Amino acid sequence: MAEQQLVKTRKDGPVFLIGINRPAKKNCVNHATALQLIDAFEKFNEDISLKTAVLYGEGGTFCAGYDLESVSKAEHQTVADDFFDKYRYMGPSIMKIKKPLIAAIEGYAVAGGLELSLMADLRVSSPTAKLGVFCRRVGVPLIDGGTVRLPRVIGLGRALDMILTGREVGAQEALQWGLVNRIAEDAVEEAVKLGKLIASHPELCMLADRESTYYSLDHTEDESFAFEFENTKVLAESIKGAQKFVKEQKDRKSKL
Repeated sequence: MAEQQLVKTRKDGPVFLIGINRPAKKNCVNHATALQLIDAFEKFNEDISLKTAVLYGEGGTFCAGYDLESVSKAEHQTVADDFFDKYRYMGPSIMKIKKPLIAAIEGYAVAGGLELSLMADLRVSSPTAKLGVFCRRVGVPLIDGGTVRLPRVIGLGRALDMILTGREVGAQEALQWGLVNRIAEDAVEEAVKLGKLIASHPELCMLADRESTYYSLDHTEDESFAFEFENTKVLAESIKGAQKFVKEQKDRKSKL
């Protein structure tokens, strides 16, 4: 029997779309889905033709977390111990994603689904999106990076507001807090446009700046300054960019 397609993938130019495909379950992730998500992100990491990725959910819901039916049956207890050396219950939550990732949030991004969205560099939501630590309501802890990433994205006070209360945060409040970066009627379409914009820029310089930005979160200012300087040894790309700029300026002046 063919493996069920719990995660759909497709290319749109340089953008790799990764879609959780359990709409009848509000795209809740079980272990089989987690494994397919890992495979998709490993493909994204290794395929040099893919410059950015968009993570979304099929059927109008991003992801409502881990499948509680699976938890109630203790199915997660059959997961091999060494799995958690590299991954988490939702799958790729603590993987190092080598290139920019955008989450396109429609409907619910709650509990583990919120944690998956926090993997992304940027988040685009629909006007009706709902985010929250809903697992608080049923006694399930954040275990897929939520307590680490959420304070970094929105600050400690706002993160604790969400983590302790388990309340719903709508799209407008999420935008004000910086939890989402844009609101669009079609979040996936807008996320793909954003991915193509990012992919249109010289890649090595962009990746160096992205890496340096994340590095600075966990290191001293002096260490971060040093890393920023050492990490920008992509002068060949910079020189080409500068030469292109100068030529364009000269061409513009010659036409005046």
